[in-house]
Amino acid sequence: MATVAFWEKSQIHGKISDYILKLFASNKAVAIRRYREFVKKGIEQGKRSDLVGGGLIRSAGGWSAIKALRRIGAYQKGDERILGDSDFVKKVLAQVRENFERKYHLKSNGFNFEKVLGRVAELLDLKSEQVLAVGKYKKTVAARSLLCFWATSELGISQSELGQKLKISQPAVSLSVKRGEQLVIRHNYSLKA
Repeated sequence: MATVAFWEKSQIHGKISDYILKLFASNKAVAIRRYREFVKKGIEQGKRSDLVGGGLIRSAGGWSAIKALRRIGAYQKGDERILGDSDFVKKVLAQVRENFERKYHLKSNGFNFEKVLGRVAELLDLKSEQVLAVGKYKKTVAARSLLCFWATSELGISQSELGQKLKISQPAVSLSVKRGEQLVIRHNYSLKA
């Protein structure tokens, strides 16, 4: 077992080192020589102040700049090198919070897969069994598409879990979700009666 783990690690390290060396040259011997020169030049530069400290602290201008920002009440929610500026991060967090609250509200009101299935059947004048039936009848495909869209976007059910429930592949669920979204837009369908 330990031999297998060592072999797997060496394979990963080999791929990483091959990738890095190709950044320096396509010929391995030349790449190794150039990489060594690159590392030697880096060592000769010594400790660089622009590479010391945490990312957010450094990008804000150091500790003194962070303290000055805190004194005036300006707090950053993120580091733009990774996500974007603070306004962007706040918008993303607000959207995530809104989605979470909507899903929680639906679940607290008894919405689950079966209730969404019932709503889809009601909207398209079908029986629940017909929505779940295998086949490519236009009305059944539309119903399953609507079910997939609401189950993923409103309840947060994963596409792979839906695929298992509906006995279809995950890519088929993905296509159904897109079709379902278009149906909601086109017909102004609402999950709540």
